[in-house]
This record gives sequence, structure tokens and C-alpha cells, in this order.
Amino acid sequence: MQAGTLDQRIELQELVQGFDDYGQPINEWQTYLSAWAAVEPLQGREYLAAMQNQTETTIRVRLRYRPGVKSAMRVKHGAKLYGVTSVIDVKSTGRELVLMCTAGG
Repeated sequence: MQAGTLDQRIELQELVQGFDDYGQPINEWQTYLSAWAAVEPLQGREYLAAMQNQTETTIRVRLRYRPGVKSAMRVKHGAKLYGVTSVIDVKSTGRELVLMCTAGG
């Protein structure tokens, strides 16, 4: 993996659940890590659902390996949020992660 290709800043966020002082449930996204990555758009589509136009975008995010990254997380890239659909340890070497992500739908 060449460092020059990791030219965009992302945040990986995880959902933290708990309770406030009154016993009400709290679901809050918190930053798990911030990293340099390569963000590559792969596919975009528009479709009609529930009589409304919907859009869906698929991206691939490449970054250096970080332990603890899960598909239950999301990626924040600029102002856009993407749900992580899969986490791939490239060649199972513990050197590079590829995250497949989608937004919309």
C-alpha cells in the first residue's frame, strides 16, 4: 500500500448505547478512529420506491489495518455518511483493510 494513495480523511464511527440520568435509552454515534484513506466511488443508482426517487451509492474505502473495525460501524467522509457492509483484511496479512460501504436506499 502506497501512502500517496491515502489522500482523504475519514472517520470511523461506532454506535454507543446507554442510558441517561432519567433511564431513557441513548443511541449516539462516536468517533472510533480518524484515518487517512483512499475513497473510491464504485456504483450509483436511482430508483423509485414508495413513489419517491431514491439514490444509493456504493464506495470502497482502503486504509491501513486497524484492529476492531466492524461492519456495524459507519464511515464519515466529509459531510457524507456511509454504512459499512463488509470489512476485508486484504490477503489476511493485517496490513490493509478494505471497507465496502453504501449510502442511501
